[in-house]
Amino acid sequence: MDELIEHVSIHRQGGADQLETGRLAVAPPAAGEVRVRQLAIGVNFLDVYHRNGTYPLPQLPATPGVEGAGVVEALGPGVTGFAPGQRVAYTGLLGAYAAVRNVPADRLVAVPDAVSLDAVAGGLLRGLTAHMLFAHVRPLCPGDTVLVHAAAGGLGLVLTQWASALGARVIGTAGNRDKAALALAHGAERVVLYREEDFVAAAREFSGGRGVDFAIDGIGGATLLRTFDAVRPYGMAASVGQAGGSMEPVDLLQIGKPRGIAFARPSVMQFMTIPGLYQEGAQATLARLAAGLRVPVGLDLPLARAAEAHAALEAGQTSGAVLLRPR
Repeated sequence: MDELIEHVSIHRQGGADQLETGRLAVAPPAAGEVRVRQLAIGVNFLDVYHRNGTYPLPQLPATPGVEGAGVVEALGPGVTGFAPGQRVAYTGLLGAYAAVRNVPADRLVAVPDAVSLDAVAGGLLRGLTAHMLFAHVRPLCPGDTVLVHAAAGGLGLVLTQWASALGARVIGTAGNRDKAALALAHGAERVVLYREEDFVAAAREFSGGRGVDFAIDGIGGATLLRTFDAVRPYGMAASVGQAGGSMEPVDLLQIGKPRGIAFARPSVMQFMTIPGLYQEGAQATLARLAAGLRVPVGLDLPLARAAEAHAALEAGQTSGAVLLRPR
């Protein structure tokens, strides 16, 4: 018999007030699926883009959210390798804002005892992003210099720690002194208060005058265009989001001619559609978490207050991970 569970849905794309809490019937897991009772749900800017229409949804109404962690409740026909009560997590699958959901077994990962469910719920997507950037987009080498925008945000803290663990030197940007202190405590060597200081000049000074080897921007807009000036000749800039507004057109000839900068716009969602890369990135993230990668939780709310979480994220009022808790 189908169970009625708490969930959040979007019937029309728009502001945070379009998130509606209700009850949803969840059928038993089908062949190849695992039924997971979620204990922590990660909130990402991707959820905001799905909600506000920046990224289209396949259909409406829809349940937002793409990652969560919990325990196995039941196995569908043909599923092996998992057992009821086992701690598991997943990312990259729309429909996370729910107390219970059925997940394809090949997208689940077992969470080792050394890793908290909160850490993996708030860090798996970001860890996969870091792995994609630092292992596939531009492999980092010890001594490389990296500029990370919004270094105290959920993604920024993971990127900063990951790059530092690979031997890179990180300069970050932050909006206030508290956020700057948080980024410094998680591995940044220098943090720029971008409202008070020119981050381009600071990045060049940090890198000995030539510019950083790799710049990662999740802000977009004018920030991305200025970020190119912080990169050394034949370095790279990667755009991984647009938290600050819509993307400005990028003239590749303009950024390529003066210093030969490479520009990447990688999609972690696309990266995760390749099964081998998904599992590779997930296991790399679990290994980093077990080795001490920290995922501080800046906001922890009941699932029914998802709109509040979205509003805080959009207003830049959060640092670290944002989690939702089903009842």
